[in-house]
Amino acid sequence: MSPRPRAKDYAKSLPNDLASSIVVFLVALPLCIGIALASGAPMLSGIIAGICGGLVVGLASRSHLSVSGPAAGLTAIVLAAIATIGSFQGFLVAVVLAGLLQLILGFCKAGIIGDYIPNSVIKGMLAAIGFILILNQVPHLLGDDSHFESDEGVKLQSGNLFSNFFSAFGNIHNSALFIGGLCLVLYFVWNKWVSRQKGWIKLVPAPLLIVCLGVGINTMFIQSNPGIALQGEHLVAIPVAKSAHEFFSFFTFPDWQFLFQSEVIIVAITLALVASLETLLCIEAVDDLDPYQRVTPTNRELKAQGLGNIVSGLIGGLPVTSVIVRSSANVNAGAKTKMSTIYHGIFLLLSLAFIPFLLNMIPKTALAAILIFTGYKLASPAVFKAFFKKGWDQFLPFLITIIAILSTDLLKGVIIGIAVGLFFVIRSNFKTAVFVVNDKSKYLFRLRKDVSFLNKPIIKNKLEKVPAESKVIIDATRADFIDTDVIEVIEDFVIHAPLKNIQVEIKHRRSNEKGFAKILQHRGEHLLVRNYQKEITFSDIH
Repeated sequence: MSPRPRAKDYAKSLPNDLASSIVVFLVALPLCIGIALASGAPMLSGIIAGICGGLVVGLASRSHLSVSGPAAGLTAIVLAAIATIGSFQGFLVAVVLAGLLQLILGFCKAGIIGDYIPNSVIKGMLAAIGFILILNQVPHLLGDDSHFESDEGVKLQSGNLFSNFFSAFGNIHNSALFIGGLCLVLYFVWNKWVSRQKGWIKLVPAPLLIVCLGVGINTMFIQSNPGIALQGEHLVAIPVAKSAHEFFSFFTFPDWQFLFQSEVIIVAITLALVASLETLLCIEAVDDLDPYQRVTPTNRELKAQGLGNIVSGLIGGLPVTSVIVRSSANVNAGAKTKMSTIYHGIFLLLSLAFIPFLLNMIPKTALAAILIFTGYKLASPAVFKAFFKKGWDQFLPFLITIIAILSTDLLKGVIIGIAVGLFFVIRSNFKTAVFVVNDKSKYLFRLRKDVSFLNKPIIKNKLEKVPAESKVIIDATRADFIDTDVIEVIEDFVIHAPLKNIQVEIKHRRSNEKGFAKILQHRGEHLLVRNYQKEITFSDIH
């Protein structure tokens, strides 16, 4: 676990964290709005969730770079839950209960689950998110803003990820394509140029320049030729509060009459489990992206997410999780500490209260350029090349995870990836657990690591092929575990070995002597069983 940052660390990282928080804020704002609308919830519930993810989770978490907020992976669950419960206020009760359950999971140390996710699956998830970002944001780059943004490729409004991508080429807006294309080219050029520079220029975030460029070009269009300027759905749109009373009216509160309804409890359990799993996956991925490779305490993160959901539910927000898109944007923008997450939450709150008219000037095509570049970084050819060099046992789980996520959704895809990774682990153990070599009539069977029932057929087959008048050594000194099915196969061989005049010697460690207890009964002329601490070599059978 990485050391907890001190106050002077936060002060030293202020320029980086402040700049990156602006980028994350600009990325998070339209996502929060789009996810809320896609969930059948009030539009501001998404922004409220983003504020809680930044401030509450940010303050409670010890993750350095993770950013929390409403996630598109929960969209289908939220939409169905609101319809089932029949009330958004009743759904807020389920969000609060889900937060309480996450707190309990944190205290029960359930965060260890994330440590069992293979690295190939995590990298595959990141690459899939990269492809999804590109596919999801190209329509906005082209000027087709009829569909809302998604973090994980979930269908949000009409159509789906692929149909929206292809249909966008029939709805190109020339001004949007010009602005977005110029912004995207600038991003690549700037990133390559800055990598060779030194000094203060590295602190200037390219996404911030791109947003300014997009606003500047569109403002020029408005001044010179309003007919080609981007307006309406092509710009960020958030509601404007005309008074303090109207601002506080944006918040909604739970209806506690729904507290003991079975539907609410089921929804709460579902939200807690799915949100926790998404968070743990994201934390693993973000820690992997962290340039300093710092490790997030997962149990503390579950508690932080629980607090975030409790507060979000109490004031009218959607459920929150750690979100990979905003987190990866945070990393790419140069964040150093968790203050970037907290600042982004503050900006969401201030923007909602004071400057919505300025934010409404930002073209969505400029934001799309930022996200497309982020997607490219996550799914670059170099990532595929690196995993291909590691071998098929790493490359196939990586590739299948990507395909599965693109074909289904984030959680299903990751589960499929884990299953494929587990298959290769079992396959590797199956191939290396049993080693057989012979020299004329002398045979050495070496059992290594964990010898499970899956190895039973090959052991049985090899033993049955041993010819008469042979000498067999069964070396179990390297075996940590031997399944009883395998022991029975060896026992059967020992029993009928005298019929073929086969001499059998079993060598084992004291730790696994109990497994061979029944075979000890067959000691005699054709069988020797002894405790053997020295490593067995092939010369021992001569």
